[in-house]
Formats: sequence, C-alpha cells, structure tokens
Amino acid sequence: MENPAQQPRILIVDESRMVRAMLVKNIRERYDTREETDGESAWQVIVLDHSIGLVICSLSLPVLDGNGLLVRVRSSRLARLANMPMLMISGDDDAALELAKAHGASDFISRKAGGSELLARIDSLLKLAQAQNQLKENLEQNVQNPETGLFTRKYIELQAVQAMSHAKRHDREVSAMVLGFDDVSILREQYGVEVVKQLQERLTSMLVSKIRKEDSLGHFAGSQLIVISPGTPGRACESFGTRLREAIHVANIAVHGERVNLSVSVGISGSSADGVTSARALIELAGARLKEAQQQGGNRVIACALRPVAAAVPRLDLAIALIRAGHESEVVPHLAALRQEILPLLELLDRDFKFSVPSDGVEEITLEEAPNPPEPD
Repeated sequence: MENPAQQPRILIVDESRMVRAMLVKNIRERYDTREETDGESAWQVIVLDHSIGLVICSLSLPVLDGNGLLVRVRSSRLARLANMPMLMISGDDDAALELAKAHGASDFISRKAGGSELLARIDSLLKLAQAQNQLKENLEQNVQNPETGLFTRKYIELQAVQAMSHAKRHDREVSAMVLGFDDVSILREQYGVEVVKQLQERLTSMLVSKIRKEDSLGHFAGSQLIVISPGTPGRACESFGTRLREAIHVANIAVHGERVNLSVSVGISGSSADGVTSARALIELAGARLKEAQQQGGNRVIACALRPVAAAVPRLDLAIALIRAGHESEVVPHLAALRQEILPLLELLDRDFKFSVPSDGVEEITLEEAPNPPEPD
C-alpha cells in the first residue's frame, strides 16, 4: 500500500456530509483528503493549500456553485490552479452538466460510483496532469532559461531562422545585437557573484523595457545576451546599442558605498549590410564583433562598418554625465570640439546673468588653435 503522505491531497467539496463520508471511505487508503461544504471555502483552500492535487466537486453547492468554482480555477493566472484536475459529481441538472463541460471540467462521476471506478478516474486524471506538467517543463527548458526566464540560445537561433526566412521573402533586414558587461570576472572578484547577478538582472530589465514586442531577447554565451530584431537595419541597432552603452557607463551604481565602474560592449550584425544569408552566420558575426569590442578595451559598439562608435565626439549632455561619473579622461580629447559647441551658451549666460565669462577669449583660443588655411598659389 502506498503512503498517503506521498500522494497528492484530494479536496472533496459537497454540501452533504454523507456524500463526503462515502467518498473519503472509498479513497482514504490511497489518498489524504480534505473536505469543504461550499465553493467559496473550496476556492480559498485550493489557493492556499499547495498539496491539493485534485478536486472532487459537486455541481450544486451553496455560496458558490460548482460551475462558479470551475470558472475561477480555469481563469486563474497561476498555472497550478488553472491546470488543477476537477472531477465533477454529476447530478440531474443537464444544463449545469453541459455548462461544466464548457467551463473545463476534467471528468464527471456519479454519486453512486463504486470505489474502484472512483480510484480509476482519480488515477487517470493525476497521471494525465503529471504528463502535461512534464511536457510543459520540457518545453520551457528548451525555450526558456529556468533561472532568468529569457529565451535559450537554441530557441534564439530558431527565432533568427524564422526572421531570416521572412526577411528574404519580403526583402527586409534582420539585425542581431550581442552585448555583455566588460571584465565580468573582475567584477565577480571585487563584488561577488550575487552582486554581478543583480547587475545582470537590471541590465535585462532595461532591455526588456526598451526592445519591441517582435524582438527576441535571450542568452548568447555565459552572461552575454542577444537580441534578434526582425525588420530593423543594422544602423538603427547601432544607435540603440550606443545609447545603451552610454547609459550604463554614466549610471550611478554603488555597492557598499563604492561606485561601480560599469561598462558594456556591443557587437552588431545586419543581414543586408553584412551580406549574410544564414541565421547562424548573423549570430556568430555579432558575437565576433562583441569579442573584438572587448579586446579593444571595452565600452564600445562595433557594428556593420567595423568601427568603434565610442571614439565619436560625445554629445554635450553625455560629456557632462561622463564628468559627473568621474570619466573626465574620456571628455578631454574632445574639448576643442565641445568648446566650439558650447560657445553660444557661454555668450548667452554672459548676456543674461552677467557671469563675465570671457567668451571672446575662448573664441580667440579656438581660432588660434585651428589649422591655418592653405595659402593660394
């Protein structure tokens, strides 16, 4: 005889004490049981008691009838509840019976059914539920990473194949973006695995909030992530990657009061711009560019033109953010160009607030440092 503690608990819901007693008598040697008299109490038990594996329920109940309970169970957002086996006790009301079928009753049994038939129905429903859960778990393991909920590399490759096939038929482009934190091993040594995991989760959340619903976000290798973007030119992905890189680099993130110097690198490939014809080639090219970006020192984006975007003159707002974040050395090489841009602002400040900013002197210095034009022959 099997140990009842190792079996799912059966919830029996019926207003009649005699019916409940008869059902318990028929199954108590195989299953642990719990009893309720109305649908509302049964619903509370199903929600709170995670040991409940199957419900035997009458269609006619006070407070909340069997069909009302069925609707709540099947419409639940929790998979444990929505997939709960519901063995309904059929009565004389044919309309209620048809309604229960429509609401997703797992099976029906008569109050007069013997113990052997009842146990057979329960056993069949529990085995079916177990098989369905196992199938779902296997599918999720192939599609989603159980820890992060993101798509697996295998599934991302399938998504890329579909996107490439659609793009060829409609003369469109598919882009791939592979990204990851720079110097992850150093970050783990300095701050620990848990801190790096939290940083990774924040990066993932940022990506989830920014990408389109038709894009696919998943794992590439290790802590690196990949985004497949159907219908998106590589240049648009490059702009997105650049904004992401800038946001991470100037983010004020501290651990135990110490500011974390974070940066990401991004590798981008585009089916049209790079002339690739297979999903695997598209993904591998983006991954190779990420590796190249990190080998060049990190904190950069390498796209279809194989040029590091990080070398461009930063915008004024980014330059200020870099200075505030302690990255003045990255602004210094571009001071001449930034000074030329900020000159009108200095003049306006001098005019309206009398800051006595020597804007003329700044302009003179700028002109003096500019290369002399070639003399005419």
